[in-house]
Amino acid sequence: MAQSISPPKPVTVGEAALSFVFVALAALAGFVAVRAHTPAYAFHAALFALGSVAAVFAIVKRHDLRSAEPPPRFIDGRPNYNYGPIKFAALAALFWGVAGFAVGLYIALELAFPLLNFDLPWINFGRLRPLHTSAVIFAFGGNVLLATSFYVLQRTSRTRIAGELAPWFVVLGYNFFIIIAGTGYLLGVTRGHEYAEPEWYAILWLVIVWVVYLLVYLFTLARRAEPHIYVANWFYLAFIVTVAVLVLGNNAEIPISPFSSQSVIVWAGVQDAMIQWWYGHNAVGFFLTAGFLGIMYYFVPKRAERPIYSYRLSIVHFWALIFLYIWAGPHHLHYTALPDWAQTLGMTFSIMLWMPSWGGMINGLMTLSGAWDKLRTDPVLRMLVVSVAFYGMSTFEGPLMSVKAVNALSHYTDWGIGHVHSGSLGWVGFVSFGALYCLIPWVFNRQLYSLKLVNWHFWISTIGIVFYISAMWVAGIMQGLMWRAYTPQGFLEYSFVETTDALHPEYVIRALGGGMFLIGALIMVYNVYKTIVSPSEDVAAELAPTAVAAE
Repeated sequence: MAQSISPPKPVTVGEAALSFVFVALAALAGFVAVRAHTPAYAFHAALFALGSVAAVFAIVKRHDLRSAEPPPRFIDGRPNYNYGPIKFAALAALFWGVAGFAVGLYIALELAFPLLNFDLPWINFGRLRPLHTSAVIFAFGGNVLLATSFYVLQRTSRTRIAGELAPWFVVLGYNFFIIIAGTGYLLGVTRGHEYAEPEWYAILWLVIVWVVYLLVYLFTLARRAEPHIYVANWFYLAFIVTVAVLVLGNNAEIPISPFSSQSVIVWAGVQDAMIQWWYGHNAVGFFLTAGFLGIMYYFVPKRAERPIYSYRLSIVHFWALIFLYIWAGPHHLHYTALPDWAQTLGMTFSIMLWMPSWGGMINGLMTLSGAWDKLRTDPVLRMLVVSVAFYGMSTFEGPLMSVKAVNALSHYTDWGIGHVHSGSLGWVGFVSFGALYCLIPWVFNRQLYSLKLVNWHFWISTIGIVFYISAMWVAGIMQGLMWRAYTPQGFLEYSFVETTDALHPEYVIRALGGGMFLIGALIMVYNVYKTIVSPSEDVAAELAPTAVAAE
C-alpha cells in the first residue's frame, strides 16, 4: 500500500523575508571584507557575513523542525507564552555579566599595579575600560532588560509575544552588536565618546535591531488580553523609545567610506560635548534607570506577594522622571566652555530629580508593608529591596554632585567613580540579580537550587560594594583637596604623580571590592546551573511530594 505524502510545509512571510535579507547582507558584507581599508574592519565585515549565513541556516533548520501550523496564542483559554528568547537573554546576561565584572577587576588591578598592562595594546586600560563599561551596561544590563521586558510584557498583557522570528532577531541581533562593539574596542575601533564608542556600522545594525524591538513591544501591547497597561510597561517603553532618540542624536555621523570603519561626527566643539552628555546622562536615566524601574515595579511586588504600594504614585513617578531627566545632562559640563545658563539649567533639573526618584524608592520600599518579615527568610527579596535602597542613595548623591560648589571638588575625581558604581553595582546589579533569580526558575519550570547560595551571594557582593564605593569616596575627596592645595607662593602643592601615588591603598581596596562582587556573580552562575539541570517542578513534585528547598 502506497504511503501518502504529506504536502510540503509552507514558508512563512517572515522566514522568506528574513532569509532574503540575510543572504543580501552576507553578500554585501563579503564584498566589503575584501575591499576594507583596515584588517579590523575586514574582520568585522567577515563576522557580519558569517553571522548572516548562520542566520539563514538557523531559519531553514527552524522551518524543518516546526509544526505546519503557527503556535496558538491561547491553549485551553490560557495564554501560550513564548519563553525561548527570554531563556537565551537571561543566560546571555549571566555570561556577559561575569565577563564584564572580570574585565572590570583586571583594569582596577591595572590602576593599582600598572605593570599589568604588559605594554600590550590590546589589554591596556584605554581599550579594556570601554570593554568593561559596555559589557556590564549594554551586554549584561541590556540582556537583563530584554529578558525581563519580554517576560513582563507577556504576563501583564496575558498574550503571546508578537512574532515568532522577531523576538529571536532582537535578542540574537543585540548580542551580535555586543560582539562587534567589544571586539572593536580591543582592535582600536572606537569613536572615543563615553558609552558611545561603537562606530557607524555597529550603530546602524543596532538601530535596525532596536526598531524591531519597539515594533514587537507595540504589536504585543496592541493585541493584549488585559485592557490595562501595567506601569512596568510604561517604563520599558520609555526606555526603548528614548534610547532610540539618544542613539540617533549622538551618532549623527558621516562614514568616510563604506570600506572604512571611521566616520566624521556632524557636531563639533562645545555642541559635540553638549550632545554627548545629553546622551551620556540620559543613557543612565533611561537605560540604567527607567528600564530597571520596570523590573522593580514587577518583580518586587511579585516576590513580596503584595500589590504595589501606590499605583497613583507610580504614574506620578513615571511622568515626573521622564520629563525632568532629559534636561539634566549639562551638569556633566560645569566649569567648561558650555554657556553658564545651560550649566545652571542642568543643575536645577538635577536637583528637581530628587522628588520623583525618591517617590519611586518609597513606592518600592513601602510595597513591603506587612511583608517585612520575608526579608529574613528570602534573600532574593532582600536583594531586590537593597537594590531599591541603593537607587535612593545614588539618586540623592547625583543631584548633590550636580551643585556647582560640590562639583568643583568632585568633578574629574574618583568620587564620580564611586557614585557611578554605587548605582551600577548596588541598584542595577542587585535588581538584575534578584530579577534573574526569580525569572530563570519560572521560565525553565524549576525550583531555585539553593537559597543559601543566594544568601552567600548577597552578603559577599554587598561587602564588596561597600569596600568599592567607600574607597572611591575617600579617594575622590582626597584627590579634589590635593588638586586645589597651593603653597604660600601660589604654586600647586602636589604634582599629579604625588596625588596618584597617594591613592594606591584606595585602588587596592577597590580591586578587592570588585573581586568580591565577581565572586558573588560566580556563585550565582553555579546556582543557576544547578537549577537548570535539576528535574522540573512537576517531576520533582512526583519524586518528593513534600516540597523542600534544595540547599
